[in-house]
Amino acid sequence: MMTRKLFGTDGVRGTANSEPITAETALKLAMAAGAQFTCGAHRHKVVIGKDTRLSGYLLEPALTAGFISVGMDVVLLGPLPTPAVGMLTRSLRADLGVMISASHNPFQDNGIKLFGPDGFKLSDEVELEIERRIDNGLSDARAQPQQLGRARRLDDALGRYIEFVKASFPRGLSLEGLKVVVDCANGAAYRVAPTVLYELGAEVVALGVEPNGLNINRDCGATAPEAMCRAVVEQGAALGIALDGDADRAILADETGQVIDGDQLMALIARSWLQEGRLAGGGLVTTVMSNLGLERFVNTLGIGLERTPVGDRYVVERMRRDGYNVGGEQSGHIVLSDFTTTGDGLIAALQVLAALVVSGKPASSVTHCFDPLPQLLHNVRFHGGYPLEEASVKETIAEVEAKLNGRGRLVIRKSGTEPLIRVMAEAEDEALVQEAVETVAASISAATAN
Repeated sequence: MMTRKLFGTDGVRGTANSEPITAETALKLAMAAGAQFTCGAHRHKVVIGKDTRLSGYLLEPALTAGFISVGMDVVLLGPLPTPAVGMLTRSLRADLGVMISASHNPFQDNGIKLFGPDGFKLSDEVELEIERRIDNGLSDARAQPQQLGRARRLDDALGRYIEFVKASFPRGLSLEGLKVVVDCANGAAYRVAPTVLYELGAEVVALGVEPNGLNINRDCGATAPEAMCRAVVEQGAALGIALDGDADRAILADETGQVIDGDQLMALIARSWLQEGRLAGGGLVTTVMSNLGLERFVNTLGIGLERTPVGDRYVVERMRRDGYNVGGEQSGHIVLSDFTTTGDGLIAALQVLAALVVSGKPASSVTHCFDPLPQLLHNVRFHGGYPLEEASVKETIAEVEAKLNGRGRLVIRKSGTEPLIRVMAEAEDEALVQEAVETVAASISAATAN
């Protein structure tokens, strides 16, 4: 089978104004994707959302021109979270959805994610087909002059998504009397998130709500939750929520400023939904990176845990295949398929807030479901070749795995979005974890230096 050259684990991603994140490639990608999803005589429609990066102004018009040139009408949503694009693609009966975002990456990166008419991210096979169309040339895809598409802005996109998110919060409950800190990472949810929390009754302390095109994810949001944690303690808040740049994931903090990662969130939601008789599939779906403590915890509840490769799209595929409605990643991508087709940090946070309201207890007691096993993740940057193919690295990995045998896990993978090798180990023995990660990382670094 052909490998995809353009698409990574989460769409197309790279440095803005360098290949493949250029106006030229965006134009071709739009033409190819538009042609792929054009079938039948109806007026075809695509919705385009974006986060707050400066390069969104480069990519949005290029994509728009590409879609118009193959006869598709374009509906522009403006800055909105990734899950809003999935939702509005379905809601507007569009043939395709596009999100312009590089998620948690710094402002100089950007990306293009595509959603099918069902609101789900595209499969590997469809992405490969789109790449084939680009490789084969796109002259056949162009529409006749009278069949060109049109573009318009959806004025109430924000309001539609706000009401959709609020509807995920249990009826009859209110956030009245709760102070909540929300860090929007100067990203896509900078208007949506504070509004949703306020309208549900909370007293809101909003951080990261002054995007300037260059400050998305900079010392704020889910990848840098320290400011959110400090604000929770200083403000005496009940809970803190840190979203990433496109708001498809969240990291929370309890009232003491202690971080609550995606594993604890999944544990809490799975337990709550199990007690309410809402949990489907007999368990939850997560990735190889989730802590062994989560697996042991859900087993005590009498439910199972399925693991997939890293990437929320793989979690979603397994959930759809086997009928699960709770899944996600340790990084805070939580997928609740009763509501959404992809991770939604705000909707996940609302489930936690609902559990707080129902219990009447502080977040520290409600959200700490299990003690995680010592786990360490180290990123090793590489240049040129692929270090995991080196004999010396393979040998080192085999030796470390033999030492961990029966006592822990070693997970090594290449990042789908950056030139990084991610090395993760976990075990009961913290010193063993440290040694395992340092040994493998040193071997990869040495291979890269050669």
